Amino acid sequence: MRSRIKTVKFGKSASPLRRSLQYAFYDWTREMPRSKRILTYAGILLQGYVFYFMLMWAFQLPESLDPYFLLLPRRPAGYLLVLLLYFTGRWIQNGMLTSEFVRKTQLETDQIAARQIQQTLQPGKLEELPGYEVEAFYKPLREVGGDYFDVIELPGNRTLFALADVSGKGIPAALLAANIQALVRSIASVESTPLALAKQINKHLCRYTPSDRFATAVFLVLSRDSGELTYVNAGHNAPIVFSSGATTFLEATGPPLGLFIDAEYEACTAVIRPDGSLLLFTDGLTDAIQGKNPENRLRDAFAESAGRTMANLKSLVDPKFNEDDVTILLVKRIAGSASSGVPA
Repeated sequence: MRSRIKTVKFGKSASPLRRSLQYAFYDWTREMPRSKRILTYAGILLQGYVFYFMLMWAFQLPESLDPYFLLLPRRPAGYLLVLLLYFTGRWIQNGMLTSEFVRKTQLETDQIAARQIQQTLQPGKLEELPGYEVEAFYKPLREVGGDYFDVIELPGNRTLFALADVSGKGIPAALLAANIQALVRSIASVESTPLALAKQINKHLCRYTPSDRFATAVFLVLSRDSGELTYVNAGHNAPIVFSSGATTFLEATGPPLGLFIDAEYEACTAVIRPDGSLLLFTDGLTDAIQGKNPENRLRDAFAESAGRTMANLKSLVDPKFNEDDVTILLVKRIAGSASSGVPA
């Protein structure tokens, strides 16, 4: 989910000259704490004064003009003082930049560790479902992301598909996504209905997470024998079901999780018939599609049988517009698979 905070982004597609100019004129000290930033500027000013002195000294200005210029030393002791000021400024600047470098290195190390942990939480390899083909694609914008998806086997030839998109990006969003993953796993082992999952997770997030943190989500249980879907959509992008030539959108049946503790959710049903498909995705996919109506372009591509492949769906993502985590979950029902209770 796109963050409300704007960050500086250097285009990878920019020319080397343009990128160099962006780097040259970007104020890297703006990312420092205020105290370090002040000290860094103090070091820069001290060095600037030394260059100012050298420039004025090069003109060999007479002493009568000293009142019009700032502190121009005239004696050897003054020269030594200027030299000391230069190195003092250099030491201050180097010290602040080095401490910032160490801080960012530690942060990057933490992000790499967080990504490794998050990768263990996401399904590494999806188990085969008899009569179905399941493909997943997950690409975080940063080292870690706020998207979560899961595929959980349930008793009675049923499968739970869970997909969530946490507000924000980076480690805070990843922590909340990991929390949702743990909640889904623990609740599904006791009560696996989408309605129970939405209600209990919403109450937990309202009670134990900051008020500005929330998540959109879809919980969907597939009865593999019949192809029947029971789902709850908590303010998420509508999943698409293409079946028997018709396209169905599984619209929201309740608000996002973590906003209102007394929120009401409704469980609805749909059907994937043989040779039909189900597409679940986060808004990172539609945001990265070029054009005025990305949802329509996605729907049109998904309506064509040739377009209902993971490779074609990923090809819709334009790197120039990709500013969010992208998650895609594609479920296809194989033609001729068993069906009971729902006619093909």
